[in-house]
Amino acid sequence: MENKNQEEEGQIVTPWEVTAEKGGKIDYDKLIDKFGCQRLDQSLVDRVARLTARRPTFSSPWGFFAHRDFSDVLDAYERGEKFYLYTGRGPSSEALHLGHLVPFMFTKYLQDAFKVPLVIQLTDDEKCMWKNLTVEESQRLARENAKDIIACGFDVSRTFIFSDFDYVGGGEDHIGKVSFPPVQAAPSFPSSFPHLFSGQDSLRCLIPCAIDQDPYFRMTRDVAPRIGYHKPALIESSFFPALQGETGKMSASDPNSAIYVTDSAKDIKNKVNRYAFSGGQDSIENHRKYGANLEVDIPIKYLGFFLEDDAELEHIRTEYGAGRMLTGEVKKRLIEVLTELVERHRRARAAVTDEMVDAFMAVRPLPNVQLDCHRRCQFPCNIFLFSHTHLSRFLALAE
Repeated sequence: MENKNQEEEGQIVTPWEVTAEKGGKIDYDKLIDKFGCQRLDQSLVDRVARLTARRPTFSSPWGFFAHRDFSDVLDAYERGEKFYLYTGRGPSSEALHLGHLVPFMFTKYLQDAFKVPLVIQLTDDEKCMWKNLTVEESQRLARENAKDIIACGFDVSRTFIFSDFDYVGGGEDHIGKVSFPPVQAAPSFPSSFPHLFSGQDSLRCLIPCAIDQDPYFRMTRDVAPRIGYHKPALIESSFFPALQGETGKMSASDPNSAIYVTDSAKDIKNKVNRYAFSGGQDSIENHRKYGANLEVDIPIKYLGFFLEDDAELEHIRTEYGAGRMLTGEVKKRLIEVLTELVERHRRARAAVTDEMVDAFMAVRPLPNVQLDCHRRCQFPCNIFLFSHTHLSRFLALAE
């Protein structure tokens, strides 16, 4: 019914398909109303700053705009109760683009600010089933993507990265597709990680994710109280815009729609200059007179994500919007910022060894997690049991 209603409205947002109305922009206000989540307002941002003494990086420019029960997590944190973070990646390509990188940069901020454990799920089983990849290729891509994730700077003493094939076990095609929602839901529950959270079934989970993942976790939140857990909380982002404009997700089939972490300085310069949609006017004369349309200008939006100097960003917005700065000048600054970012990531990734990947993915207690979790798990029993033995019960409850 939900998908039918979205189709009637001309906008479809699901984990498998994102389509804006009549080829336009995604209407996020409509999504908030449709999904029933809450807007992430300035009071919550200010509260995080007060609780952590760290400047939040998820105000509007970062694209995180909605949440579910984030305030409950903060209430519990103020009472001295810890929580853990859960996010993930579907490893279907060799390298990440900037749209993939942003949620991990944000998750690292949350881990650093709150000093909490983090679990990262690599859904190699899902990509094997839906992308027709071999098991071996899916597993290889998972490890390659893990290197990019580790390069973001996560704390190995607070981070557990796992692939579904290794930690959960694979499934046949048809039953695997049916059972995947519970497999993605299971990390929301602390009992899925007995080596981390033994006896901590009341531990809350906060999930940073894109808004298209909301349907998975609405189902999870419906079921959680009926099986004895807190509802997982979510903090949700909009879609990182393609270079050609805000029409939804970037397309993996069009390499010119995104900046990849493997792009050279020459690639970045070419992509920004040729493909980044400009809100500038069609002539210098008109631009000086009317200024740029910042609402549609992609270089400005990208600078909003990656330019760390707020004063400089505001200066560029003011000057460009008034027509005193030209499109070429804004693109030049964006090229500098992205080139530095990608080069820094490339150096960090080059330093990630196979042994480091093994360390992050080892099933082990985390020494910096003070949650009274002392029992070492010898095998990933709980998540496996949840995903298979309890599959029928979970699906029945979700109906």
